[in-house]
Amino acid sequence: MTRLLHISDPHFGTVQRPVANALRRLAKAQQPSVLVLSGDITQRAQASEFAEARAFCDQLGVPAFLSVPGNHDIPLFNLFQRALTPYSRYLQHFGPALDGVVSTPDFLVIGVNTTRWWQHKNGVVSAAQIDHVTRLLRPASLVQARQLRVVVVHQPVHVLRVEDEHDRLKNWAPAVRAWAAAGADVVLGGHIHLPYVCELTASTPGLAALPRALWCVQAGTALSSRVRREAPNSVNLLCIDRLSAPLMCRVERWDFVSSTPGGEGEFERVLVTELSLDSSA
Repeated sequence: MTRLLHISDPHFGTVQRPVANALRRLAKAQQPSVLVLSGDITQRAQASEFAEARAFCDQLGVPAFLSVPGNHDIPLFNLFQRALTPYSRYLQHFGPALDGVVSTPDFLVIGVNTTRWWQHKNGVVSAAQIDHVTRLLRPASLVQARQLRVVVVHQPVHVLRVEDEHDRLKNWAPAVRAWAAAGADVVLGGHIHLPYVCELTASTPGLAALPRALWCVQAGTALSSRVRREAPNSVNLLCIDRLSAPLMCRVERWDFVSSTPGGEGEFERVLVTELSLDSSA
């Protein structure tokens, strides 16, 4: 079994030390081969916050790593820097690119920068970005049919509640149609600090049937004190067995539980979702 650790919205600057220590222990125990960080790495895009975040990610000791920026990773109050060099601090610590790619025998992970310096919170995926991801997915579908093909964004491509609709990624519908047709299996996201898993055709009213199953996997906030009332700190583990036929993926949600006996708290597996994947390219 090979694992991808998906964390999001740690908001360094608001990190809770016991939760960070527990996540280090979880990574050591589970030994993921890929780490994905889907944005809002910092609280206020300060250089010290980025440095602390990068050091923490390195301490997890995961061989392959991909991140994308979130809206909090662009300076909010320094309007000059926001307009001229909005990603300079992010790139210094998490570069060299805003849209990276990680490919291993088990995972193809494609990052998409959905933030825009002129947007305070909202995210968008452009037609050019949709095409770029599609071009990366298509040869992978033919050559590496045993990889789990993952696209990473910050804002969610699907929301469960009406009150979260304003946070949904703009231009999401043509994106998920194109990426599903090109062979994507999963879209990872964060932003709203609410973890859930859903298959997009089945869960999205008004969305025409996709050419293959495509799953939306959302993470809560990994480390921050800015948790929602209904969702504690949480992370996801995507587990696959390349020898299974057809390829199977299990999404495990791990929540931080602060009341573990004799300790400062641990991440515990609270929910397991088996993803049904389309075996065709």
